[in-house]
Amino acid sequence: VVEVARQTLDMLTAFVDAGRAGGSPFELYRALRRFGRVQEALYPLAPAFGLVSRWFLEPARRDDDALLERLRVGAMRDDGIRVGVLHADNERSMRGGFSLYVPETWDGRASMPLIVALHGGQGHGRDFLWTWLREARARGMLVLAPTARERTWSIMGEDVDAAGLRQMVEVVAERYAVDRGRVLLTGMSDGATYAFRCGLDEGMPFTHLAPACGMPLPLLLGGRAERARGRPIYLVHGGLDWMFPVATARAARDALLAAGARLVYREIADLSHTYPRDENPTILDWIMA
Repeated sequence: VVEVARQTLDMLTAFVDAGRAGGSPFELYRALRRFGRVQEALYPLAPAFGLVSRWFLEPARRDDDALLERLRVGAMRDDGIRVGVLHADNERSMRGGFSLYVPETWDGRASMPLIVALHGGQGHGRDFLWTWLREARARGMLVLAPTARERTWSIMGEDVDAAGLRQMVEVVAERYAVDRGRVLLTGMSDGATYAFRCGLDEGMPFTHLAPACGMPLPLLLGGRAERARGRPIYLVHGGLDWMFPVATARAARDALLAAGARLVYREIADLSHTYPRDENPTILDWIMA
């Protein structure tokens, strides 16, 4: 608890200092990136403290006492099944590994939807995992959060990430029961852009795409729009996005509809260039429908 408090104060101090400096907004983003580390330090306390456990659930499920008890019992069991937050070659000093969340309630048999969540430029999967953990924990879903091999995903030039992503999905599926009919590829910013490039390629295991605040249009013009025919895609963009103006998302919407994609388009008027976590429950309802 003391370590969590210290990290929280450090994060807030860095955020205030960046705001007062009046420089690049990337300094603000860099400060907020520490939020993943705060959550990582706090999460092991969830089985022991009910308030912590409730906080790591989507708000609609925080009063579900039966779910909280199943999560507590699952986290404390000793039957050889590895659940909770796991990491594979994914220290923050490393690239190309992944972090994985396995619901503590998993019984060792039931198949689970898989959420593959791609971080933004210069991000890290170990931090981005926490963007999806609350909803996955509440609904019994796997979350795979890979880290790009380079500073960002292969959104231009040679694709050095696709083979690794495909292998990561297979590694997870060898150990856990993945519902192959519900493998969601989602991402933020560069992760969203790469979700279009990779998710629409032949031979990839993804059944649903949910990119947020990315730059899909140039990739669609490269021929990928035709591969979107019949594909379920949930496209989210902010009306105040300062990095990728909303006009690019509207053009992508039109191209995808013309190509015959099964598209849900969500334009959030007051959203800037940041991940819209409030959309997660709706996205998961969509893939389960």
